[in-house]
Amino acid sequence: MLIPLDMIEMILTHPGGAHKDELLAVCVLIAKYGAPVQRREPTAGDLANPATAVIDVGGDHDASKMNFDHHHFPREHPPTCALSLVLDHLGLYADALQLCDWLEPAEWFDSRGPKKTAEWLGVPRKAISQLNSPIDGTLLRRFAQTAELAGGDPLYEAMRFVGEDIVDFLERGREGIDFVGKHAERWSISHQGAVIEAVFLPRTDPPADEPRSSIARYVRDQGLESVVAAIVYPDRRGEGYGIGRFEDHPQLDFARVADEADVRFAHKSGFMCKTAANDPERLRQLIIGAWLSGS
Repeated sequence: MLIPLDMIEMILTHPGGAHKDELLAVCVLIAKYGAPVQRREPTAGDLANPATAVIDVGGDHDASKMNFDHHHFPREHPPTCALSLVLDHLGLYADALQLCDWLEPAEWFDSRGPKKTAEWLGVPRKAISQLNSPIDGTLLRRFAQTAELAGGDPLYEAMRFVGEDIVDFLERGREGIDFVGKHAERWSISHQGAVIEAVFLPRTDPPADEPRSSIARYVRDQGLESVVAAIVYPDRRGEGYGIGRFEDHPQLDFARVADEADVRFAHKSGFMCKTAANDPERLRQLIIGAWLSGS
């Protein structure tokens, strides 16, 4: 059950060093509730008060009281973090797992540490630190140095932006998947004994928002990652369509159709092209032209 927006009076998290999971959890709660932030140990009164959201501290997970700590979970509990608990409370966790590739590694890192996370990802331990961003470092250090934050403070407003973008991305991402599911067509294109699977999104009124990304998310949502080779979507810069290979399918090279009269642009790496064509049959011909038979 969501707490009414006007009932959250404070967002509280632990003092000392800051970590990505509680910072992002606080960002999301700032975006949803706009409450001030304190970094200190919670009191018994804080943990009992649903108007105080307690994040990543306190030894309690009870969404009805707005308590979101995971440190008391048993060792064998699936990797989770404070952000996971907050997103689940907001009804966004399932979509976040699907749409945010960074979330599951964040859960592993926070609950299992860098060594186990690297092993789970199948990369060297050093790769974890090689992917660190100075943007992350700055936000975490500045957050760790504060005791209180409220609206108008530059860091608070930056965190509000982060939270708003996460929530907006998840809500619009699901809307985009549903839009594609309603309007798209599955194409099975026969060519030299092979069947090339594609998803085609026609031009609509109103138009699709971020059509290429929405089709890709739809493909994953439907479990078609190993089936679909190409995606076809309205060109947002003009008439015609974009055609791209789904997740770098190895048998599609759209540089092969670069000299076609109706192809306005084909990326030299071959991952996509833009065409003035609108006829579905012509779009299918371009996909066939890009197909590398026998690869």
